[in-house]
Amino acid sequence: MALRAQFEPQIEVHKYRWPAVAGVAFLAVVVRAFVPKYYLNAELLDLPLLATLYFALSRRNPATGLLLGMGIGLLQDGVSRVPIGLYGIAKTLVGYAGSTIGGRLDVEHPISRFFLTFCFFHFHQVTLELIRRVLLAKPEVFFSVRLLEASLITAAVAVGLFPLLDKLRMRT
Repeated sequence: MALRAQFEPQIEVHKYRWPAVAGVAFLAVVVRAFVPKYYLNAELLDLPLLATLYFALSRRNPATGLLLGMGIGLLQDGVSRVPIGLYGIAKTLVGYAGSTIGGRLDVEHPISRFFLTFCFFHFHQVTLELIRRVLLAKPEVFFSVRLLEASLITAAVAVGLFPLLDKLRMRT
C-alpha cells in the first residue's frame, strides 16, 4: 500500500489571496451584467462561470469550490433579472464538481482546460434548465446552436484567460 502511494503523482493545490479572488469574481459579474447592454454578442461569454471554474479547478477543495460558486452565483443573481438562487444553485454545483474533478485530473494543460470548460458550460446550462423546468415551471429550449456557439466561445476564452489568472497565484 505504501509503495502504491509513493508512485502516485502529487497534484499541486494553488493558493490565492482573498482580495484577488474577490476582485476577479466581482469584475466577472459586473462585466457579465453590463457589457451585453452595449454589445449584444457579449452575452455568449459567461465570465462568472469561468471565474468559478478556474478557482474551483485550481484550489481543488470541494468545500471552497462550493462556497465560491455559491457566492459568485448569488452575486450574479443580484445583478441580473432572474429569481434569486437560480445562478446560485447552478454555480454551487459547478464549484463543487470542478473542485472534485480538479483534484483528480491535470487541469493545467490547454486542451484539458478547453474540454473541461466546454463540459462544465453544458453542465451549468442543464442545471439552469432543470431548475427552470422543475422549480419555476418555465420550460425553455434545452439546446440550440446559439448555446453551442456560447460554449465554444467560453471554452476558447478560458484557454487564454486561465494562464492570465495563473499569475495571481501566491508564491510558496
